[in-house]
Amino acid sequence: MTSTAAPPAETSRTAEPRRKGDRRFGLPVATCLVMGNIIGGGIFLLPASVAPFGTISLVAFALLTLGAITLALVFGRLAEQHPQTGGPYVYARAAFGDFAGFLAAWSYWITTWVSNAALAVAAVGYLGVLFPAIGAHTWSMCLAALLVQWLPALANLAGTRYVGAVQLVSTILKFAPLLLVAVGGLLFFDPANLGPFRATGQSAAGAVSASAAILLFSYLGVESAAVSAGEVRDPARNVGRATILGTAGAAAVYLLGTLAVFGLVPHTTLVSSQAPFTDAVNAMFSADAGAGATWGGTAVACAAVISMAGALNGWTLLSAQTPYAAAKDGLFPEVFATKRRGVPVAGVIVTVVLASALTLYNYTAGSDGVFEVLVLVTTFTATVPYLLSTAAQLYFLLSGRPEHVDRGRLLRDGALAALAFAFSLWLVAGSGHAAVYQGVLFLFAGVAVHAVMAARKRRAALTPAE
Repeated sequence: MTSTAAPPAETSRTAEPRRKGDRRFGLPVATCLVMGNIIGGGIFLLPASVAPFGTISLVAFALLTLGAITLALVFGRLAEQHPQTGGPYVYARAAFGDFAGFLAAWSYWITTWVSNAALAVAAVGYLGVLFPAIGAHTWSMCLAALLVQWLPALANLAGTRYVGAVQLVSTILKFAPLLLVAVGGLLFFDPANLGPFRATGQSAAGAVSASAAILLFSYLGVESAAVSAGEVRDPARNVGRATILGTAGAAAVYLLGTLAVFGLVPHTTLVSSQAPFTDAVNAMFSADAGAGATWGGTAVACAAVISMAGALNGWTLLSAQTPYAAAKDGLFPEVFATKRRGVPVAGVIVTVVLASALTLYNYTAGSDGVFEVLVLVTTFTATVPYLLSTAAQLYFLLSGRPEHVDRGRLLRDGALAALAFAFSLWLVAGSGHAAVYQGVLFLFAGVAVHAVMAARKRRAALTPAE
């Protein structure tokens, strides 16, 4: 097999050496990491969010699925060449140098800890269905949100063995009720419930774009296995496979689940539904409406809590991996570079503390909209590593020595990288003007941090060893 690019000068292609006490992820756990991080709590409201546009939103979903799988294929190819912890950070730094690598790491880190706070706050809403006392007071909701964050953090601190076990179990448990609706619901499918193909007065292209803007961020997390490549057994082989399998699995649940809900719940009901999956379960077991409503609401609430707990477990691991990789290269503070049982301890602790502080602020500040703005910002910061990674793949492909290039493979990989770059750019556009503006401020705030770390790195390089 011929290479399509020359290896970067500063990046080894070998995986990180195994450390004592480590437990590497196999293909099943790595796949669950991808699937669990892609599917958080948003799926439980997704069908109602796009129902106002009509069934044409399924066309937008199909297009987005193709884009996400293209991005997954690019991450798989990059992981073959650079199987180290850090994913997008590693690729951006190898292609464009320290500054681009730092921007990828900084933006990804912001995304993870703000998203963790958002997931925890969202989980409290579902916990309130199971335990009404939680929603009775602000302080009880705040404590529940903090508990939801710290339990996955403790699982991470216990080591990669426990992270993998939690991720595997939570993915299986969350998929059981989702598959019940996604597959079983098709047996009760009624085409009369679908409603119009285009429910708005927009053109077909306008309706697809409008619904896509809501769906665009459904696939954030495709990079999960690549970010944790150093903890995956045989990463050059398994990261790509896990990324593609995890993305495809999440896509199947998304598409089948949304289609099933569309066919189970009448369109006029779905557009105003606050719990579309609950309504779908009620429709499947409508013989006893009262028991069905109770059973359906409880089942969906349990699935949502499990889903978000699994996502928090996986995102907590990722939140520490990118700073770890950057710290090993002197671009983040040295404290982030220490691992214990395969987990960067400082990264996990700093991340959960920051997310907890943001959660406390959400419940105590009394300012409407601030938390939502921060969450919206992450929709932009999450796409920066995607853009840099796909651009890095284009660089690697086009900078290879001609005598080492397989032209057929170059055209194939180049087309995939170009499509993935366009998809990433679409993600940026879909985040909206306000999110891009505020996200750039967050991104550029890291420039000062990079200046300090780069200065320290240069000073250490110039200081003669004693």
